[in-house]
Amino acid sequence: MKEGNNSLLNLLQQNWGYTSFRPLQEEAVTAVREGRDSLVILPTGGGKSLCYQLPALVMEGMAVVISPLISLMKDQVDQLTSRGIEAACLNSSLSPNDKMAVDRQIKDGQLKLLYVAPERLLGGSFLTYLKQFPISFFAIDEAHCISQWGHDFRPEYRALKILRKEFPEVALHSYTATATQKVRHDIVQQLGLPDPEILVGSFDRPNLHYSVARSGKKKEKLLQLCGLVERHKGESGIVYCISRKSVEELAKALNDNGYRAIPYHAGLEDEPRKRAQEQFLNEKVDIIVATVAFGMGIDKTNVRYVVHWGMPKSIEHYQQESGRAGRDGLDSDCLLFYSIADLITWKRILVDLEPEHQRIAFTQLEEMESYANTTRCRHRYLVEYFGQAFEKEGCGACDLCLGNIETNPDSLVIAQKILSCVIRLNQRFGVKHTIDVLRGSKAARVIQFRHHELSTYGLLEESPASHVEDWIAQLCEQGFLSRNDEHKTLFVTADGNDVLKGEKIPRLVQFESPPIEAFIDDSWEGVDTNLFAKLKELRTRLAAEEKIPPYVVFGDAALRDMGRKRPSTHRSFLMVEGVGKKKKEKYGDLFLEAINNYCEKNGLEMDIFTRSPKSPIKLKPIMNGTKQKAFDLFGRRKNVEEVASQIERASSTTRGYLAEYLDAEKIIDPTPWIDGALHERIGNTIERVGMDRLRPIFEDLGGEIPYDQIRVSVTCWKNRDAANESSQS
Repeated sequence: MKEGNNSLLNLLQQNWGYTSFRPLQEEAVTAVREGRDSLVILPTGGGKSLCYQLPALVMEGMAVVISPLISLMKDQVDQLTSRGIEAACLNSSLSPNDKMAVDRQIKDGQLKLLYVAPERLLGGSFLTYLKQFPISFFAIDEAHCISQWGHDFRPEYRALKILRKEFPEVALHSYTATATQKVRHDIVQQLGLPDPEILVGSFDRPNLHYSVARSGKKKEKLLQLCGLVERHKGESGIVYCISRKSVEELAKALNDNGYRAIPYHAGLEDEPRKRAQEQFLNEKVDIIVATVAFGMGIDKTNVRYVVHWGMPKSIEHYQQESGRAGRDGLDSDCLLFYSIADLITWKRILVDLEPEHQRIAFTQLEEMESYANTTRCRHRYLVEYFGQAFEKEGCGACDLCLGNIETNPDSLVIAQKILSCVIRLNQRFGVKHTIDVLRGSKAARVIQFRHHELSTYGLLEESPASHVEDWIAQLCEQGFLSRNDEHKTLFVTADGNDVLKGEKIPRLVQFESPPIEAFIDDSWEGVDTNLFAKLKELRTRLAAEEKIPPYVVFGDAALRDMGRKRPSTHRSFLMVEGVGKKKKEKYGDLFLEAINNYCEKNGLEMDIFTRSPKSPIKLKPIMNGTKQKAFDLFGRRKNVEEVASQIERASSTTRGYLAEYLDAEKIIDPTPWIDGALHERIGNTIERVGMDRLRPIFEDLGGEIPYDQIRVSVTCWKNRDAANESSQS
């Protein structure tokens, strides 16, 4: 830790309730304190705001934060003031009296942070006005808006380069969650930062569970969505649609099915739109159905799922929008519905762009389509898209790595049929025509070119067109097929020729219904769910009295930790995640009273800090033929490599099956799957850090032991503890 940051850690504990920095936060905070320009890219939920809010408290003068949306400013100011930090915003929503009050605060030197929109900052004489006061630094939030390569490019953000000229001695700090290498370079160039500290955090969000489902009939699609909503009943979720019409229709359908949903899009009047956002933030509705007009900068930490009713137009948009789930670090679901119709819709919307911008937009669409069709780990795909290495073999948190998407056993034969057809067509036709030939269509164009006479005509006539379309997309994504840039005609690559020779085997799958139930949410481990519900009611009441969103009182992570640890005193209340000195003083008595009353009524032990009680809910593994075969082989003590070979699955998928097998069968001896000495070593680590989560164990072991081996060991230790408790009772 850098010298001088101890005082910041104390402030972090007192005001935010955290005892340590998240990855790269300390480096970002240090850059601010030392007056060095910086560009910080941290994933949604990675704690970007803290990087400038915390140092502002100890620096002389007032920090000016440039933010694109009124809702974002208000949300951050509410959270800061709830922690006793002097902050305010200036925007068009304030009354003349409110603006005068903020002006007095600025002149009296009371504010540590002032939030403004770029239009206000650069309009009129505001910069001249600011020169009267000591400015500690400028922080530019949502900095990707600066770049024409970013997914929310805003011309007014480009003009922020004037800050370097007008305030040459004041440091500029820019923050965003999504920026490729090209976007980062553009931000630095546009702001005129000669030698900034560039900090890029991991784009991996391991608590997010990604899955993709093909869009079928509307009724079937709605049933799939309702299945996910039912799993998170009473919890907050966002559903994104491409069109305003879809937003209105889907919000109505969800309400007709008994769920609390509200629409949000740019076509609504200001008041209904504002009311919809406030109802969602204040948890008066559970679901907001919206276009991309909703969400930028929304700091609601307890969104448990984000659904895309249609494919977004870029990976950057998807990363930003899906990243609004699980900002508190708790397990959350991200479901994407996809169909080729989404691609056509977006191309129609983007057709009027300038040629260069259209080329960029269409390229981004193809990259998003590739993600939807990938057959490799989705976490890996996203991380590598942003230019980072993905060190793990599998994530254990997407439909593909969890083994819920079945590989077609005839992948090689199907691929050879498709590739052969492309060659028979002289590699001069696109996807639709190739599908027509393979399925034996009598379309006029097929007959016109006499392609019904080809040997590959009708080779896949028994397969639905949607499946053939998926397989072609998967062959493109895996590099066995490619498309001509200009005409989008298909051609076979060098690797594709190896498939034709049988030297390489692709993986072809069908994305059907999303296997939502297979995601096991271990963030509820040890939580008394009934106590959590009581504390949530108390939080809602307090938030209504103070007219602030409930998560500003306490986030879900804090409430779950209270339900897990059940503190009885103010001292032990401070040991709950997310409880700082200010929150303890403000809410401690009320929450401790609720916890004490509940525990006394139910005869429960309190102050649980040394062990991990078991969750009252355990989800059964969902079985398919492949998984059942894996379970049988594990029952015969076969190792992962042997089982993977026999069930024809990747090692990462097979390890996921192993974890489920050990849990389901209550296995306490992890050999032959991991070394006995390593199992004992992990057990010793568990004694020190507990086994609520795997990450602390991984870090305590020096980051050397793979997560899958730790998971096997932890499962067996939990099973042993459960067996011991059962024998003693």
